[in-house]
Amino acid sequence: MARRLTDEEIERQLGDLPGWAREGESIHASFEAPDFLAGVALVQDVAAAAEAMDHHPDIDIRWRTVTFTLSTHSEGGLTQLDVELAHQISQEAGRRGAQSTA
Repeated sequence: MARRLTDEEIERQLGDLPGWAREGESIHASFEAPDFLAGVALVQDVAAAAEAMDHHPDIDIRWRTVTFTLSTHSEGGLTQLDVELAHQISQEAGRRGAQSTA
């Protein structure tokens, strides 16, 4: 079971996650892929990472723009799992040539 992060911990860790922002009890980021298929491939990469962590994001695909929202629902807020997955998502986005829209 993961521990909820404090507001201070969340803000400090978001400093290492360009393009990610907090909204209530979740963090989110949008990435624009070079084309639709690259966006779908990004979703597949993230799905594999999320499955390995047993921690799954909400995902919204709009043509080339993919938005990821993270929260640990079982804890009612943000945990280290969300931060770790956000880092993986950002890395995968960079590997696929997707740019943050922030």
